Amino acid sequence: MSVETTGTLSLQLSPEHEDIRRAVRDFARKEIIPVAAHFDETGDFPSAIVKKMGEMGLMGIEIPEEYGGAGMDTVAYALAMEEIAKADAATSTIMSVNNSLVNHALYKFGSEEQKQKYLVPIASGEKIGAYSLTEPMSGSDAGNMKSRAVLSADGKHYVINGRKSWVTSGPVADIIILFTMTEPDKRHNGISAFIIDTHQPGFSPGKKEPKLGIRASATSELVFDDYQCPVENMLGQAGQGFKIAMTVLDAGRIGIAAQALGIAEAAYEASLEYARSREAFGSPIGTFQMIQAKIADMKTRIEASRLLIYSAALAKQKSKVSGARYTTEASMAKLFASETAMFCAHAAVQIHGGMGYSKELPIERFFRDAKITEIYEGTSEIQRLVIARNELGLR
Repeated sequence: MSVETTGTLSLQLSPEHEDIRRAVRDFARKEIIPVAAHFDETGDFPSAIVKKMGEMGLMGIEIPEEYGGAGMDTVAYALAMEEIAKADAATSTIMSVNNSLVNHALYKFGSEEQKQKYLVPIASGEKIGAYSLTEPMSGSDAGNMKSRAVLSADGKHYVINGRKSWVTSGPVADIIILFTMTEPDKRHNGISAFIIDTHQPGFSPGKKEPKLGIRASATSELVFDDYQCPVENMLGQAGQGFKIAMTVLDAGRIGIAAQALGIAEAAYEASLEYARSREAFGSPIGTFQMIQAKIADMKTRIEASRLLIYSAALAKQKSKVSGARYTTEASMAKLFASETAMFCAHAAVQIHGGMGYSKELPIERFFRDAKITEIYEGTSEIQRLVIARNELGLR
């Protein structure tokens, strides 16, 4: 896939992109689909699957090989995310956090020493990463966070105290990118980012969240009790945390958009098969116009989502050279694809009727999993604000 010199989008995937999509699809069908319902039911973390994904290079797709990654581009990442999410959204969430949030933050803002020490094991899949911005009283308003990092008297470390919430992979993470206040009076401009080694004293995972969907993706609170973080583990500069967080979320939104597309496709393909095989009043239900209307709307929204995701992926790819932001493209892709996932999952339940409500089929899981895509990495409401403010030139 490329952007032609005329500025038009070429939809032809390269042979390399086709290869990664085929390889990930085969892996997902063989390794993930057979056990997805089990992990959803138990809420257990799929450690063995994640390890295999690391061995395939799926936990650091865009990171150069010298830092433990696969050295591929953003389109390849979106394709891989789509295929994993189509098999199981929870597994794709684990993959998304490692790739879009943790790897991206370390690669873009980390020092060479930080990259060697932390990025290499995360990108290679040897270790699990997490990203921690949200707090119990601070969601979309990051300037309201209550956690604190105070520089010690000897200037060698920051003492961190506070509680974070809704941290994906929090209970199992080895490394966490933490955003906390170093200068509370400055609100957003007083936030700094730190690299947290979870195996050091003063850190503990808190309550694990009993979630509606993506249940195999471990999510918890984090508790910091006089955690001593070396000054060299600050990511970027003091007060730069909010900028880092928002820059990283642009990348994260492309991953969630691709995840949403995968969920929508899974719901659509199941509905298509059911509409062809299920009979009522002597005919397949696919011959009924109300069913056809749902199929048509699902397909159209899926393909529109795909174009927005590819456009955002290409914008991110170009930004690696130009340094330009791709905030609007990422927000549009995330907004539309997440609402498409929910639309398609809802339509799939309707098409399947009572069977769509039963745990005998994965349709109800698609429905539960789809909802979170409209919430995390910025709610649909926040995406609309971001898009509108960028278009209006407001900051």
